[in-house]
Amino acid sequence: MTSIKIKEKVITERIAWINNMTERIKELPLANYSEFTADKRNMASAESYLRRALEALFDLGRHLLAKGFGKSATEYKEIAVLLHEYKIINEKGKSVLTRMAGYRNRMVHYYNEITDTELYDICSNKLSDFNYLVSEITHWIKNNPDRFDKSL
Repeated sequence: MTSIKIKEKVITERIAWINNMTERIKELPLANYSEFTADKRNMASAESYLRRALEALFDLGRHLLAKGFGKSATEYKEIAVLLHEYKIINEKGKSVLTRMAGYRNRMVHYYNEITDTELYDICSNKLSDFNYLVSEITHWIKNNPDRFDKSL
């Protein structure tokens, strides 16, 4: 795979999607577990928003790797490793993204094992992980403007 310019439009859209999904999670009743679980639709909404934010984050990483470095990642955890290898994210970012990859895989393949308590904990205590990773990626983008195709 050959590297070419990274599509700025794709990057912008994915980051906006991640931010939109995490903001929707924050709109849910997260003040306490009882309030969160009082309406079962909250869990379904939280799970959907979280899964879609994770997918967008990994799509963002995959796009950066494929277009910017000509690298293809076949597994989600590999995206974290390669983003770190190419210095797009730091060691902490790699660790966080690897953990998120594992959770994404559990959500998709072992969905029946995801508990309401676990989902509540992630939504109320771990959304900052998305902000951290987007910040890491945005910092790399700002320091590498020559790698981007700004055309529509």
